[in-house]
Amino acid sequence: MNAETRIDFIYLSEPDMIKAGVTDMAACVDCMEEMFGLLHSGDYRMAGANNDSHGAMVMFPAESPFPTMPKPTADRRFMAMPAYLGGQFCTTGVKWYGSNIANRQKGLPRSILMFTLNDTETGAPLAHMSANLLSAYRTGAVPGVGARHLARPDSKIVGILGPGVMAKTTLAAFMVACPKIDTLKVKGRGEKSLQNFLAWVAETYPQITSVTVVDSVEEVVRGSDLFSYCNSGETGDPSTYPIVKRDWVKPGAFMAMPAVCNIDEGMQAPDVRKVLDNTGLYEAWYEEVPKPAHNTIPVIGVKFMDMIAEGKLTHDDLEDLGAIVAGEAPGRKNDEEIIIMSVGGMPVEDVAWGTVLYRNAIERGIGVKLNLWDEPVLR
Repeated sequence: MNAETRIDFIYLSEPDMIKAGVTDMAACVDCMEEMFGLLHSGDYRMAGANNDSHGAMVMFPAESPFPTMPKPTADRRFMAMPAYLGGQFCTTGVKWYGSNIANRQKGLPRSILMFTLNDTETGAPLAHMSANLLSAYRTGAVPGVGARHLARPDSKIVGILGPGVMAKTTLAAFMVACPKIDTLKVKGRGEKSLQNFLAWVAETYPQITSVTVVDSVEEVVRGSDLFSYCNSGETGDPSTYPIVKRDWVKPGAFMAMPAVCNIDEGMQAPDVRKVLDNTGLYEAWYEEVPKPAHNTIPVIGVKFMDMIAEGKLTHDDLEDLGAIVAGEAPGRKNDEEIIIMSVGGMPVEDVAWGTVLYRNAIERGIGVKLNLWDEPVLR
């Protein structure tokens, strides 16, 4: 055996990931905040010509001569999401993403994810890990970073549309950023997911003493200090996406939107602050898909890109969360302003949180050690 050529890596199952701390939302929010500082400084790379692409997706046609080829149904996709992150991370990784909303009929999550972390110098694998919780917590942590800088610190009332996994992690991050939260309103479609969510809230956050199931999107929004749309659904027609109407929104509200969303003309007004988690991500998306882009990618930041193309917004009307985290742009300015933040999800987030968890696992002796080779046959 040649010690210089031997490559070992660790495999981390979902139980291993929990032992390594994947569900520690406070630590994840801190990690994402550090990541946004590196994003703003430019010490990162993602895919695509502008180094900001969400990833590379396998697309299925509406009609195919091959009977076994999958149909492009809701959330039916495969995607590779690679990134490098510098700073104290200095690692590279890729999340492999398989998704099908029909999985729920089989008792499976909509998405089944794996993440591989690599040594940036050699390209050798460091870890191959279960990534459903990794992805869920890093996604939820971003609204928490936004709330830390952009929500009123005395926020107490949260509204949630779509009581699934994303709702749990978003609420968890809101609780980290705004610990005075004591009231929750939630709207869901399926009774099973709703009851699961309510049971989780009762067990996890006994300080939330008022929980109300509401019947409309309007009730989710009205009176809420913070709210988030965490729902999934069909894309293609933005008029069917759940909307935020300005008349519903209370002064001082902060909204973090990681899922399907639209806004009315009142919310498009210049006095509503519009924040992106990474401006370059939305510019890359806009270049990659047919126009209007919001028909294909339903997150609200993509609508902002369409609005720029239509002359309804300028780039100067949009703010970047990384600049806010870095202190180069203001956080919340006063108690009355309304702020909407688009959450797109980026592979640098997986690299950041995955690196922390890998290092925790090594320190704590968690995971299964696997051997790639002692010496490569081909070199």
